[in-house]
Amino acid sequence: MSITKNIALATGLFAGLMGTTALAQDNTRIALVAKSLGNGFFEAAARGAEEAAEEIGNVEIIYTGPTSTTAEGQIEVINSLIAQQVDAIAVSTNDPDALVPALERAMQRGITVISWDSGVAPEGRQMHLAPSSDELIGKTIIKLAADHMPDGGQVAVLSATSTSTNQNAWIAEMESVMDQYPDIEVVANVYGDDLADKSYRETQGLLQSYPDLDAIIAPTSVGIVAAAQAVQDAGKVGEVNVTGLGLPSEMAGAIESGASESFAIWNPVDLGYAAATIAYNLATGEATAEPGAEIDMGRMGTVTLDENTTAAMSEPFTYDASNIDEFKEVF
Repeated sequence: MSITKNIALATGLFAGLMGTTALAQDNTRIALVAKSLGNGFFEAAARGAEEAAEEIGNVEIIYTGPTSTTAEGQIEVINSLIAQQVDAIAVSTNDPDALVPALERAMQRGITVISWDSGVAPEGRQMHLAPSSDELIGKTIIKLAADHMPDGGQVAVLSATSTSTNQNAWIAEMESVMDQYPDIEVVANVYGDDLADKSYRETQGLLQSYPDLDAIIAPTSVGIVAAAQAVQDAGKVGEVNVTGLGLPSEMAGAIESGASESFAIWNPVDLGYAAATIAYNLATGEATAEPGAEIDMGRMGTVTLDENTTAAMSEPFTYDASNIDEFKEVF
């Protein structure tokens, strides 16, 4: 083969490889990591992320997570995503600290890392997108209970895991305003680990231990459904009101039965959409995660990062018998 032909062949191979690389680079791969798979909240968030990908036009969403709500499971998932060389990881964490070493490795390899919903410690991410502000959520969940307790009474909290960043922050904010409700006593905090069966058992324990209980606040979409079912099964509808944070599609039956008077949640579709849009903007250099930075969230508007590079998407919204039918078909 002549030198000229060799050069032509090499040039063609190089151009072909460059074309393949360019195509690969044009497709930004964003991994949306859930606390666990099979959770309706995160499945709705994944739909929102896909909506963002379609809107942007050159984004691939990889929706993934462990089968149970453990930090170990999420670490395995993150290590796999690092090996796949994704462009961005957006994670709702089961533990704020345990994931840090794995996420630091991801960032060292040039992967954009943000947390959303449940935050990672600052050293393990570039920014955190909270669904709402901790203060507003904390005030909302106690008000949901208080609105149906005109004479005061006893309230218990059924949370997710004891290490869950967001639930702990919301409960702390709730406790900080309890002086506004002098006739309401918080008698217990229990943990269902975001597992339906354990949350159900924990609720049974609360009903047995506190026969005068008036309300259960569950700031978790898994726990609130399990608690409402336990109250219904115990024949306590009308005596114990279950409230907190839940999905309209999963809580419609509880509203209908009266096990829950009302509950609140942000829209997880919006949250997944916003997280994916922010991850894309950071990964492509359209935005920088630094205090004071304003980052575009597409149809959700913009957020401004605080000194901890954290921002809140929106206020929680209350669902009750007046609007549950409208939203239960959405998410």
